[in-house]
Amino acid sequence: MRKVVSTLVAAAVVTFPALAGELSGAAPSFTLDSRNGGQVSLDDLRGNVVMINFWATWCGPCREEMPHLEALHQRYSDLGFTLLGVNVEEDSRLSDRFLEETPVSFDILFDPKNSVSEMYDVVAMPSTVMVDREGNMRFIHHGYQKGYENDYQSQIRALLRE
Repeated sequence: MRKVVSTLVAAAVVTFPALAGELSGAAPSFTLDSRNGGQVSLDDLRGNVVMINFWATWCGPCREEMPHLEALHQRYSDLGFTLLGVNVEEDSRLSDRFLEETPVSFDILFDPKNSVSEMYDVVAMPSTVMVDREGNMRFIHHGYQKGYENDYQSQIRALLRE
C-alpha cells in the first residue's frame, strides 16, 4: 500500500510540479520525534514563523530543495523563524543517509505513519506550509521548482514583519 501511495505522490509531483496558494485557519497541532532526539511540538513554537516542509529521500525535487531550505534557516532563524523538515518515510535510516551527504541544521522530524502529512492534506512531495506567529496556516506550496526559494523568502519576510 505504501508503494502505491508513494507512486501516486510522485505522479502528482510530475503532473503538478509546483502549485502555491494562500491558506487560512489554524495549523493542525502535532508532536513528532526529532532526529536530534526528543520530540518537537508545533504548539511549543507559537510566537515564531514556522515553515513545515514535508519531504522524502526518493523525491528528486525534495533533494534539490534541501540546500535552499538550509540557507533560509541560516538566514532567518535568529529572527523568530523555525524550519521543520518532516520526513514521511517508514524507515528513518533513509533520511539519515541522505542527511550525511546533505547536512542541515534545522530540525528533521519523522512522520513514519503519515499521520501529520494526512492532517495537512499533503498531496505532493515536497509540500511546504507556512504558519504565522499566531499558529495560522498562511501559505502552501505543492512541489518544488527552481526559484521557489525566492517565494519562500518573500513569505517569511512578510510573516516576520507582522
